[in-house]
Amino acid sequence: MASSYSVRISAAPHFIEAQSKPEQGLYTFAYTITVANEGNVAVQLIARHWDIEDATGQIETVDGLGVVGKQPLLQPGESFEYTSGAQLRTSAGMMSGFFFFVAVDGTRFETTVPPFVLQAAGTAPGLLH
Repeated sequence: MASSYSVRISAAPHFIEAQSKPEQGLYTFAYTITVANEGNVAVQLIARHWDIEDATGQIETVDGLGVVGKQPLLQPGESFEYTSGAQLRTSAGMMSGFFFFVAVDGTRFETTVPPFVLQAAGTAPGLLH
């Protein structure tokens, strides 16, 4: 039986070469996030927290309400998908974070976003520490 509060988050990142300028140290990435309510209580995504780390260890923290201007309410079994982006000064990096939810019964909880790698095409893997 599923837990009352169970949200699965997955990420699919990709490099956007057309919007990147490697000669200026600018690498643009998009990522598609899927948020799936696998519990048995409706939940609303209220806020997000991201740590965006480049290959030098520089971290940019982003906090905000909702995602892409929305605070979706997910019934049990429903999912929400959105695409956003990030820019790095290096050809590789990593993102991690969490989403804050409130269930319809008032319960508040956070769900971790599994870390995912941002990697420019044609660059060597393993640039992260």
